[in-house]
Amino acid sequence: GMAASMAAAAGGLRRAIRRSPLWGGPSRRPLSSEPPPAQATAVRDAFLSFFRDRHGHRLVPSASVRPRGDPSLLFVNAGMNQFKPIFLGTVNPRSEMAGFRRVANSQKCVRAGGRHNDLEDVGRDLSHHTFFEMLGNWAFGGEYFKEEACSMAWELLTQVYGIPKDRLWVSYFGGDPKAGLDPDLESRDIWLNLGVHASHVLSFGPEENFWEMGDTGPCGPCTEIHYDLAGRVGAPQLVELWNLVFIQHNRETDGSLQPLPQRHVDTGMGLERLVAVLQGTPSTYDTDLFSPLLKAIHQGCGAPPYLGQVGAADKGRTDMAYRVVADHIRTLSVCIADGVYPGMSGRQGLVLQAPPGFLGSLVPVVVEILGDTYPELQKHSAQIASLVSEEEAAFLASLQRGRRIIDQTLRCLGPSELFPAEVAWSLSLSGNLGLPLDLVELMLEEKGVQLDSAGLARLAQEEAKLRSRQAEPVQRQGLQLNVHALGELQRRGVPPTDDSPKYNYSLRPSGGYEFNPCEAQVLQLYLEDGTAVASVGKGQHCGLLLDKTNFYAEQGGQASDRGYLVRVGQEDVLFPVARAQICGGFILHEAVAPEGLKVGDQVQLHVDEAWRLGCMEKHTATHLLNWALRQALGPGTEQRGSHLNPERLRFDVATQAPLTPEQLQAVEGTVQEAVGQDEAVYMEEVALAHTAHVPGLRSLDEVYPDPVRVVSVGVPVARALDPASQAALQTSVELCCGTHLLRTGAVGDLVIIGERQLTKGTVRLLAVTGEQAQQAREVGQSLAQEVEAATERLSRGSQDVVEAHRLSKDMGRLIDAVDTAVMPQWQRRELQAALKVLQRRANTALRKLELRQAAQKTQELLQRHSEGPLIVDTVAAESLSVLVKVVRQLCERAPCTSVLLLSPQPQGHVLCACQVAQSAMPAFTAEAWALAVCSHMGGKAWGSQVVAQGTGTTADLEAALSTARTYALDQL
Repeated sequence: GMAASMAAAAGGLRRAIRRSPLWGGPSRRPLSSEPPPAQATAVRDAFLSFFRDRHGHRLVPSASVRPRGDPSLLFVNAGMNQFKPIFLGTVNPRSEMAGFRRVANSQKCVRAGGRHNDLEDVGRDLSHHTFFEMLGNWAFGGEYFKEEACSMAWELLTQVYGIPKDRLWVSYFGGDPKAGLDPDLESRDIWLNLGVHASHVLSFGPEENFWEMGDTGPCGPCTEIHYDLAGRVGAPQLVELWNLVFIQHNRETDGSLQPLPQRHVDTGMGLERLVAVLQGTPSTYDTDLFSPLLKAIHQGCGAPPYLGQVGAADKGRTDMAYRVVADHIRTLSVCIADGVYPGMSGRQGLVLQAPPGFLGSLVPVVVEILGDTYPELQKHSAQIASLVSEEEAAFLASLQRGRRIIDQTLRCLGPSELFPAEVAWSLSLSGNLGLPLDLVELMLEEKGVQLDSAGLARLAQEEAKLRSRQAEPVQRQGLQLNVHALGELQRRGVPPTDDSPKYNYSLRPSGGYEFNPCEAQVLQLYLEDGTAVASVGKGQHCGLLLDKTNFYAEQGGQASDRGYLVRVGQEDVLFPVARAQICGGFILHEAVAPEGLKVGDQVQLHVDEAWRLGCMEKHTATHLLNWALRQALGPGTEQRGSHLNPERLRFDVATQAPLTPEQLQAVEGTVQEAVGQDEAVYMEEVALAHTAHVPGLRSLDEVYPDPVRVVSVGVPVARALDPASQAALQTSVELCCGTHLLRTGAVGDLVIIGERQLTKGTVRLLAVTGEQAQQAREVGQSLAQEVEAATERLSRGSQDVVEAHRLSKDMGRLIDAVDTAVMPQWQRRELQAALKVLQRRANTALRKLELRQAAQKTQELLQRHSEGPLIVDTVAAESLSVLVKVVRQLCERAPCTSVLLLSPQPQGHVLCACQVAQSAMPAFTAEAWALAVCSHMGGKAWGSQVVAQGTGTTADLEAALSTARTYALDQL
């Protein structure tokens, strides 16, 4: 956005970036005589060594693109992310980072989703990337500020990189009268002194040149250096090169700006764009960061060569596809190397008609280009390539089905009808086939058909609602077989549904699970009101009863499966199945029929694999948790109930006292141990009688089927049930009908994130596993560091009321954060206890300072005013509580005097406090006095006859004071 607004302000300067000779004017020397352009690697190295060798910066490695302990981010999207603790003052004083003063690095960044979302633009133009590298230099704690930052940047660009000075423009912050911020003339003058031509120095408002970390927190003006692509030929075409941010304010929760205790410099320059400028090309895709990749794509898929066209000139969108594939494979490689998996959109390979395995073959090229700078790419290259290839194969298979389904749907559509939202949804990532919605739209666009986007938005909303119900599922009744329907089925002798195929899955050698589809016959259809029918029509919600199914119906605390079914012989019409319920041994599938369906039809069922796998992970984790609780709390510990879905698990346990932080930690440790050993999980049906006398066998107080299913971790079922083996006392053995992992390793990790007493003697635990558990630990770690930093600030002591006040407020904020964060419960308890003590200490320290300050101000006021019935004056005070203390102390020292004090604050706000002498009452009351003065200032007041306080806003303090005097003299 910056480049556009910058150019508009410079007089409508922007033109589409043409592919034109960019260096010098029309009299261009033959190419051969030019010095070869700097290679990307040399450009990056020159940046780092410039700051290290010429200016004493410490080089730090790039952080992982997976944000550490910052759940507000999907990916690291700027170089400053890893230094947030320094800006926020939360850095652990004993950590290495606390010692950082001047630092430089090149940071891997990914912008996909969230506030900085570049995903939409990738490939459509010549400069957007999902993954990019950000070169940056930092000065922390006022190590250096504007002058040095600007002159280093100018020196690097003009002397080291040799960019002609007349091709560079700069912008600075022009101020914001609304926020009471002056223009940053200091930066302007620095640039002019460095020799930037006055006509190349432009000022802009807060939108462009004021940087904020978020809604609250550190912020400040920035100055940006732009490069003119046109270079003396026609109107300037500016692209932003380098942003220098001067972090000097803090945005408070009330929206006001306060100066930061420490000032910092934070700069960022995109490597790709810098290299494009130095290599004399308008497009980052023409630089040597991309050209080897584009070449490999051309060789790998035999599409026409890359021509760098955009928009209408890009016939068949071939060039866009090249750009997207190149961008995509860089992003995937970097993310996978850091243990994040952003998912696939292999669509562009299709435009290029790439052979299978094509994307995987590009990974070595990415490693070749970036591996020296980011060694983790070299280390994981084989794993990256195999993951990419696996995903690609699955994607292409889905795609072929998607194409067939689209063609078939189109055959039934009228001339100007919209493409039905339900079909698009069932094709999409959120539905069943896993095709990105924008790809579905692209495929339709090729056929000249429009999608029913309103319908799609509605479906997306419903899905979001479903997900948000998470841990505590509100039991929606849904379709139920009523007593009549059940009686009718029994009378007809219909056997119960065979759902044994739900256990029909296996582990692939690669570690993924294979879930087999299941063929079945429609025995009966039901309408929403429970009426049995022989057939249903298009668009109807219905219940399906089949002779067998591989869907898991909700029971034993495990959420129902979801997925879809197709009619045999008509694989391209998907019937989405929202859930399966069991009633009297019959399993009813809730579905929406996109086309007719009748009793006797043969169908094939497919479960939503990611959803099922999530349930499997959580269910096996629940057994491990049950076992770990027994280890920690003793063998008599009883489970009272549990519920799980792919998001999280809930476990109720009988225990007299809440668990201590130590016990919670021990429980997590026991689970982690079992997960780390990746033990086999054995499942077998056995006669119920065989389970009767096994010491340690876990079973709930409920009716079990016979035969019953036994789930045993690490020990084959036959041995676990042998009474002599005592195995069930040494590992988790339970009666359970759920679907489980075949090995424990896939649980990854387990963190208990919540614990509360449900009833006397029952405690409810909430836990997450895998990636979410990892994130909860990181959030906990990061809050623990903040508490440690706060402890450090407190023990340093403070003689300054402002600082003590800020510390006390920060404690309050930290307490709220710890109360609500998704983090390990044991750690929450520890931090809550520590914070309680800290807050008490902080408030005591603040009170002492305020009293001392009030005494001093009282003394000054008494010296200024002779004995009399009235003191009305202004005084500088940080807060209402200081002001009230001054009033109180004045009245103690001069009991016959009535006092009203006003204290001006930033942005015209005024604080007011008053106290009326005993002798002047009851005719004269403090509350009425404060009200008279504050309503004059458009504010409010509260209090009693004796003391009152209030607030208001005025530019004319004198008028407010005279209102106060007049009112008091009238009353007296």
